[in-house]
Amino acid sequence: MRNTGTEYGSADRTPVVLPELAELLPPLTGEQLAALEADLLKNGCYSPVIVNEDMVIIDGHNRQRLCEEHGIPYKMAVFSFEDLLEAKCWAIENQRGRRNLEKWELGKIALKLRPDIEAKARAKQAAAGGDKSGEGALLTTLSEALPPVSTRKELAESVGIGEVTMGKVMQIDEHAPSAVKEALDSGDLSVNQGYNITRQVQELPEEEREEAASQAVELLKAKKEVQAIDAEADRRDKIASLFCKAFERAVLLTPTEENVRIWVENTRMRPDEIEDSVKEARELAEVFTAIADVLECLLPQGEEASS
Repeated sequence: MRNTGTEYGSADRTPVVLPELAELLPPLTGEQLAALEADLLKNGCYSPVIVNEDMVIIDGHNRQRLCEEHGIPYKMAVFSFEDLLEAKCWAIENQRGRRNLEKWELGKIALKLRPDIEAKARAKQAAAGGDKSGEGALLTTLSEALPPVSTRKELAESVGIGEVTMGKVMQIDEHAPSAVKEALDSGDLSVNQGYNITRQVQELPEEEREEAASQAVELLKAKKEVQAIDAEADRRDKIASLFCKAFERAVLLTPTEENVRIWVENTRMRPDEIEDSVKEARELAEVFTAIADVLECLLPQGEEASS
């Protein structure tokens, strides 16, 4: 990949939208799309849309579409790629740092590259006289090992996840009941959990797998909810304990001039340390004042207070 340095304006050339590139990454959420639209309307399109030498959009589909809808001019920077696979990998790498994508989402993106990667591998094998090792065959059942490292490795590297995780995503994609995939799409399961459920139900008769998978998913979701409740209870306990300790320690202080002098002398405070302590004391005073303000708001008001 290289930046050719060529740029076009939207008034000069019309870019081409390929569905396989436009749909390569998950769509933006409504909130993300609204934020992008608001930014474009306020500031214009300050980042160029990336196209290849055939004017196919590689990165910036959402920006380009919104600009066209609102009549906002935009620039297109021309990049040169070896092939469409390199362009797709670059687009994924460019967007991966901007989006908070889970491993399952990244794995699904990688699977879209699988036909391109396999086709490229077959072409290389043919050019070298064919696959003599027999290692190029892809595995199709969970009873066999995870997919061959050659395919798995390239897919994993294309989206920046581990090879083993990529292998599990491949197995889930091929064998998991729909309940598992739906739970992964909604973020209720991790890749490991989805893979484990898929393995567990694989031994069951085919007509029983979906129901068994649904029950396993619901059980894990219930456990997750209980853990979230426990975590929230722990968080509340820690906050309450922290406030109690702060008040217990603060009331032990008698801030007379003599006591403050004793503190300074016995700890051998330097002038700069005294200055820091003054600042910290003022900040603590603000903290306790804020606490008092909130506590006053919690007191009963009006007739309730007098009763």
